[in-house]
Amino acid sequence: MECRDAPAERPRLSPGQALSRSLVALDQNSTIIAVVELSQSSWLVGGVVPGIERQPHKKLEPSPERLLAVLHRWRDEAVRAGGTITRIALAFEAGRDGFWLARWLEARGVEAHVIHPSSVAVSREHRRAKTDRLDTELLKRGFLGWLRGERGHCSMARVPTIVEEDAKRPNRERDCLVGERTRIVNRIKSTLARLGIRNFKPTLRKAAERLATVHTPEGMPLPPNTLAELQRDMARLGVVIGQIRQIEEARQKRLDQQHETGPHAMVRLLARIVGVGVETADLLVHEVLSRPMRDRRAVARYAGLTGSPDESGTKRREQGLARAGNARVRRTMIQLAWRFLRFQKESALALWYRARTADSRSGTRKTMVVALAHKLIIALWRFVTTGEPLEGVVLRPAS
Repeated sequence: MECRDAPAERPRLSPGQALSRSLVALDQNSTIIAVVELSQSSWLVGGVVPGIERQPHKKLEPSPERLLAVLHRWRDEAVRAGGTITRIALAFEAGRDGFWLARWLEARGVEAHVIHPSSVAVSREHRRAKTDRLDTELLKRGFLGWLRGERGHCSMARVPTIVEEDAKRPNRERDCLVGERTRIVNRIKSTLARLGIRNFKPTLRKAAERLATVHTPEGMPLPPNTLAELQRDMARLGVVIGQIRQIEEARQKRLDQQHETGPHAMVRLLARIVGVGVETADLLVHEVLSRPMRDRRAVARYAGLTGSPDESGTKRREQGLARAGNARVRRTMIQLAWRFLRFQKESALALWYRARTADSRSGTRKTMVVALAHKLIIALWRFVTTGEPLEGVVLRPAS
């Protein structure tokens, strides 16, 4: 179904504009405003309908068709009340369902927005009533303020395309598989350590074949149940390692075949920096660097590398990282900052770090490496988007 009274082209925020407030004028007399509280078993829809005194709520099964039918019914009620509806604006919190609903509604003439859950102000009472209806009212107040262009009510998440979302999957899957590989290896080593065996390396190519010849310090072979368990773990480890290899080979194939397209060109450019591997470059590009960012502050904020000051009266202290950004990017950038100091010793950023950690205290080094990661992610963003070179950084020859 299509929204019959919707204009052919609705004004939208450009990618570079802030998502903390709407820059489109709100005419509340011609706009249906709706919010949805999503859950696995049901959806609760709350709305503000022009010409209707009540603010309707409707609980329905998790179905986008049912949701669209409710919005169209409210539109028809507003038209019967003498109004002219030219816009339907809907919002819901980002969560388990992701962004598919926003894309589905946009394709059917509904202006859909996804709210950052952490940007919605909640009551600070120790015990407060919490129901889906109260949460819907809370979302509605925040969304109304956002639509009016007022700052501080809530912030919207950028809705990615299905292609952008799919491009992140290989790297995230590999991250999970690497964690699974580590867990299996640790389990095998701990099982053998209980028998006094410490020189067995499960990741070697012929480790599974060597397992049958392993003996305890007493000269006895492995007990049958333990041997069977270890053989199953080794088979599982082989599958995981094979899947990691498949992901890496497929990524390299994409880079070779589509080396001139936007994200792939960024990956190849970033991988030229000595100390940055293809895996790190691929993660950074698809998680943050290929996103349309407004400025350097937005880059650092999305990467979770901004501080969280605590100031009240004469009290001034820093609480550490805000941890409100992308955890994968933050973890990768802190690891890359340490690696950068090793491989780019004569770069301007490395010299800046050494000048501020001359006291050699470990606490200073750990604090300043986060500041280095903050500066480094901004420098990498400028490098791949505008071509601004990193001062003193050594690059590999272009392939």
